[in-house]
Amino acid sequence: MVLEHSVLDRYSEGAEERQADLCCPVDYDATLLKLLPQEIIEKDYGCGDPSRYVKEGDVVLDLGAGSGKICYMAAQLVGEQGKVIGVDMNDDMLALARKYQDEMAGKLGGDRVQFVKGLIQDLKVDLAAVDQHLNDNPITDAESLLRHQTWQQKQGEQSPLIDNNSVDLVVSNCVLNLVHDSDKSQMIDEIFRVVKEGGRVAISDIISDEPVPQHLKDDPSLWSGCISGALYEQEMLDAFVKAGFVAVAYDKWESEPWQTVEGIEFRSITITATKPKNEACLDVGQAVIYRGPYSEVYDDEGHVYPRGQRIAVCARSYDLLTKGVYDSDFIGIQPASLKESVTWCAPAGTIRPASETKGASHESSGDVCNDSNCC
Repeated sequence: MVLEHSVLDRYSEGAEERQADLCCPVDYDATLLKLLPQEIIEKDYGCGDPSRYVKEGDVVLDLGAGSGKICYMAAQLVGEQGKVIGVDMNDDMLALARKYQDEMAGKLGGDRVQFVKGLIQDLKVDLAAVDQHLNDNPITDAESLLRHQTWQQKQGEQSPLIDNNSVDLVVSNCVLNLVHDSDKSQMIDEIFRVVKEGGRVAISDIISDEPVPQHLKDDPSLWSGCISGALYEQEMLDAFVKAGFVAVAYDKWESEPWQTVEGIEFRSITITATKPKNEACLDVGQAVIYRGPYSEVYDDEGHVYPRGQRIAVCARSYDLLTKGVYDSDFIGIQPASLKESVTWCAPAGTIRPASETKGASHESSGDVCNDSNCC
């Protein structure tokens, strides 16, 4: 609990007065900052700009929203049909973000942003509801404690703060490292729970180039300063793969460390990932060709794609490889006529004969040919 209190206290101080040592230099989109009140900009603490992954119409969830800067930037990108939800556990930061909510709604032409109180490692529990319940039913003994725990469990199950499969894009800006190590796995599982099938993740955070020793983890100042709670660089990727995400990658990697402590380099990164669709793997006769330049690649589900070969894939994999984050790396080949779907049973790496796809269309978003450079 010491670490949790140090985070609460430090960010409460940050809501009152700017804490320069809580953020890395970040090149935000200046056009999106123009609408924002200066206080929100000055009292925001982050290490990246996940707003650049927002698409029009998205429902965006910002974990550890703080002053609301990323939320208000994202709100300009989602458009009239989109929505932005900011989650934070700190009352002072929530008050700062909400302070300008009406003003920003007027500038945006609508109230697209909502701020809610919750823990990013448990997005089912509405902490505002918890506060009200404790006010009405204070804990005075073991029995009242047990009653509260039972109520809280039911509240999370029956009226979760963030619903299952409800978010197109989860973003965060330098807050995953603030969660206790014992809760980090649950936190990433919660991210997976709330993202829609086919939805995305863009997490800006701090990682370490070596595992952080316990004596640094036990330092409340280093923890609340976004340092000693950092995941090791391989550990960060593995955690998202383990939760069920695919296309997990470091999209941004700072060449220079933000800080070096006892020889350990801590640097800013942005990790991206996709939640696969929970569909049956059906064979309708499709194939993909991996373009290269590597001799072969594997995806997060264990499929192998040798360069230049027509690899048979199920319909779910076909959509992921040709319409998702992999689309510039693969050429999609439809069968001449879609055959009746059957449950996929071929081993990974099975070749699809060209005879099965002759006369069919080839889908290739990676093409660079246009009227000026085609022969």
